[in-house]
Amino acid sequence: MLSFVLRRLGQSSVLVLIMSILVFVGMYVVSDPVAVLASDDFTEEDRIALASELGVDRPLIVQYFSFLSNVVRGDFGTSFVYNEPVLPLIVERLPATLEVAFLAIAIGLCIGVPLGIYSGLNRKKKTTKTISLLTTVGYSIPNFWQALLLILVFAVWLKVLPASGRGDTTTLFGIELSFFNLDGLRHMLLPAINLAIYKICMQTRLARSGTQEVMFQDYMTFARAKGIPRPRLIRRHLMRNILIPIVTITGLELGGLIAFSTVTETVFNWPGIGKLLLDSIHNADRPVVVAYLILIVMMFVVINFVVDVLYALLDPRIRYT
Repeated sequence: MLSFVLRRLGQSSVLVLIMSILVFVGMYVVSDPVAVLASDDFTEEDRIALASELGVDRPLIVQYFSFLSNVVRGDFGTSFVYNEPVLPLIVERLPATLEVAFLAIAIGLCIGVPLGIYSGLNRKKKTTKTISLLTTVGYSIPNFWQALLLILVFAVWLKVLPASGRGDTTTLFGIELSFFNLDGLRHMLLPAINLAIYKICMQTRLARSGTQEVMFQDYMTFARAKGIPRPRLIRRHLMRNILIPIVTITGLELGGLIAFSTVTETVFNWPGIGKLLLDSIHNADRPVVVAYLILIVMMFVVINFVVDVLYALLDPRIRYT
């Protein structure tokens, strides 16, 4: 187990290093922060002074190694636009994104897995065909179009949920949270449902295919022959064996929700890190974009490691040397 952990840490370090190089070079090539931040009345001397102040007048290799040495010390630089340290800026926006992501994952699991198990156990019923049709439609509709439909139905027609913003928050341990506030929960529901629709469809199909495969295994046939009640059969034998792919996908999807919820946060004007990334790309705020992507890579590395550990806990047959 120790050798496995050390090997994964080495691979992860190389991955983060390569990612930082690609992102840094990419941002250097496609964006010029001086052109974005300089006003029309700037003279050539003003532009040179601004470039020197931002540190973008130095060779690319010098800029990168300066950035890398600062990252090792926990300093991701200062935002060109906000004129604030990048890391606190991202951390300030992170709770809003985490809240929506965790709520979306919870909705997806609580609805998708039971629907999938039901569909797998009742393959010939009409309700199963209806569930299959709905999951296909949920897969097919683009995320931004789902968001607009949710706003139209629940905010414009029914007027039961707000269309944008975060609403009131409650401060807990110095962190602004919406979970413990009724108005905050109302504002959070539409973005979370928008993100959860795809997750419900995916978890339903995943659980259904897993159920259909497991139910015809020899040990399930033997368990049914012993007269084990169906609820216990599902709880003790079926669930344990279909959880491994579900845990895998859930871990990856959680990282994806945190990293790439840009469209949802933009449509609902949700002040999370996805919207911060989009604004930073638009404003050529290189330190924010580079720091964001490096942190996201590190987050995926941690999530994948946790998923690997959960494998061993869920299936005793899995062993790492």
